[in-house]
Amino acid sequence: MSYMREALDLARQGVALASPNPMVGAVVVQGERVVGRGFHTYEGLKHAEVLALEDAGDVARGATMYVTLEPCSHTGRTGPCADAIIAAGIAKVVAASGDPNPLVAGEGFRRLRAAGVEVEIDTANQAEAEKLNEAFFYRMRTGRPLVTLKSASTLDGKIAAPEDNTGWITSERARAHVQELRHAADAIVTGIGTALADDPLLTDRTERKRARPLIRVVLDSTLRLPLESKLAKSAAGDLIVAATTAASAERRRMLESRGIEVKIFDGPRGRVDIRDVVSMLGERGCLSVMIEAGSKVNWAALESGAVDKVFLYYAPKILGGLASLPMAGGIGRMRRADAIVLERTEVHMIPPDEFAVEAWVRKDV
Repeated sequence: MSYMREALDLARQGVALASPNPMVGAVVVQGERVVGRGFHTYEGLKHAEVLALEDAGDVARGATMYVTLEPCSHTGRTGPCADAIIAAGIAKVVAASGDPNPLVAGEGFRRLRAAGVEVEIDTANQAEAEKLNEAFFYRMRTGRPLVTLKSASTLDGKIAAPEDNTGWITSERARAHVQELRHAADAIVTGIGTALADDPLLTDRTERKRARPLIRVVLDSTLRLPLESKLAKSAAGDLIVAATTAASAERRRMLESRGIEVKIFDGPRGRVDIRDVVSMLGERGCLSVMIEAGSKVNWAALESGAVDKVFLYYAPKILGGLASLPMAGGIGRMRRADAIVLERTEVHMIPPDEFAVEAWVRKDV
């Protein structure tokens, strides 16, 4: 195993534990021996580089550090990692990627070089390192959380049949893959239609530790969410119902009395403006937001421009018919030339016969 590969594997241990910070792993190598290891968790406070240096102790002097992200150069909750590396006597730093945070953005590398520390960029692992922290990179570059629309459908793009929708479209293995996406997300958004039809919990069922609860959001313009629903009953400071001013004040009081937060977002055609919901989640420190909803909300989210990526799961089934619901309903686009275009497409095989398509939504800005 390469030293950077070990650092990347360490960084992955920070999934759901590092947000709103990036996942970072670091190893300190003296000669051909790893003498220090560290990865960042938000609760643990200390950054990966400092933990690796502490693990190495005095042996760090003259050693090489392999780190997945440019060491920070500013004081936040902790002091600058670049200064700690210099003080420890590290001779060389190999980093997989720069830090897009405007407070760093190359300054960490400049500070190291100014102190005589050799700096090398591991371009061979750069794409993987940036993919690992794509939500953090996106937030730093745009100021918005990364929004991913997830859906599961038949090969002909149907998510529900007109009658008897018990059971699942995709397999248990595919659904386990979805739970990994949920575990990595900071918030999950659904519509009241899905909440009423499926009575979901929308929880992270991986049973792995999180630094922060997964925020659950229901788009519910007139506050129809039943108090006896699984979502309402399980609310523990992690459930937000997004409504409009058309909602009943009495219904709002009833929901709030159960510990459910109600927020008002008036949007077009009397609906909740999902872009405002995403902005609110960004203000709360969310790096990544998942949309798991029905046909109408899926189209509204895509049409609004709120969606940045899609993760579409396909089962080897065909429903056919005009009454079965498509992945994205609504009015749609009237001309093929106006179709929403996806790019940077990846296909993930889910043996034996399923697959998922991951792609970015092409945007003009």
